[in-house]
Amino acid sequence: MNVPIAFTLFRIALIPVFVVAFYLPVPWANEICAIAFALAAITDWLDGFLARRLKQTTIFGAFLDPVADKLMVAVALVLLVQANPEIWVALPAATIIGREIAISALREWMARIGEHRRVAVVMLGKFKTFCQLAAIVLMLYGSGDVPEEFYRGGLGLLYVATALTLWSMVQYLVAARILLRAEAGQPGTEEGREPGH
Repeated sequence: MNVPIAFTLFRIALIPVFVVAFYLPVPWANEICAIAFALAAITDWLDGFLARRLKQTTIFGAFLDPVADKLMVAVALVLLVQANPEIWVALPAATIIGREIAISALREWMARIGEHRRVAVVMLGKFKTFCQLAAIVLMLYGSGDVPEEFYRGGLGLLYVATALTLWSMVQYLVAARILLRAEAGQPGTEEGREPGH
């Protein structure tokens, strides 16, 4: 346990807070929900900054940080789709969640064969994450009795994040394509492959 990991755990602990706030039968529920999610988003940046600044990077922290990110984003997107079950909300939400599952599986596989550096986080991925988090904050806040421009702005930014999500996924797949082809059965790559994979 160290300071960055504590912030990551705090971010996970905030997930049920903004879920409960989302369903509170009070006019300011959307504000509490948006604030809780925004606070979680800030800790996403803060734990990484502190890990580098304090030189407290750990294997557990490297595992837990993306898990916390994906949990908070997926839960928030599900809430937004539940609140507004329209295709223009469900489509980007499903795309983002599906991409995260696919890339997580790719990273796990690459780590197993010792090539995890090929799917390291790049700057585009960081910008994508920023757009996602900002879009969700605006949409959560805009779900209440506030000017509709907040929600529309957030939805527009969510589509920007979706486009970046797909582009960054292409970059990950391109980086891994050689090993993916090898695993698919190219000559000279059968040694050490597990049956059924």
